This record gives sequence, structure tokens and C-alpha cells, in this order.
Amino acid sequence: MRERGIDITGEFLKPWTSEIVQAADVVVTMGCGDACPVSPGKRYLDWDLDDPDGKTPEQIHPIRDDIERRVRVLLADLEIPIS
Repeated sequence: MRERGIDITGEFLKPWTSEIVQAADVVVTMGCGDACPVSPGKRYLDWDLDDPDGKTPEQIHPIRDDIERRVRVLLADLEIPIS
């Protein structure tokens, strides 16, 4: 992510709470399937992605690029401008 100018060194996995899901316009999951909590009436997208765990940076770059593409499409769909 540093190559893209995004510092994630202070980031960590955060558990979903019902408050977070309720506040979301769209809930994006990445392969958790039925294990993810579901809130009726919310829009869910499940992005089937390769797990980057244990992969080299060169193997992770296509995964990162795919996520970026999907985020950009979602933002356009939601009519949220990209800065």
C-alpha cells in the first residue's frame, strides 16, 4: 500500500458490530460467506479474492490492484467522487 501512498502501518483487523453494519450503505465481504453477520435490508457484496497471506509482494500486487478497481467501481456506483 505504501507504493500507492497509503500508510496502513497503524491499521488492524476490526470486528464488525451491528452498529457498524447498520451505518453502512454497502457491506463488502471478502470470502467469509455464511460466517459474516447479515443485517436485513443492507446491500452486500462478496468479493471473492485470493488470500494474500504468505504471498510475495509481486503476488500480492494483482490482488491489491483488483481491490482498487472494485472500490473505484463501487464508489462510482454510489456516486461518491474520488479525490
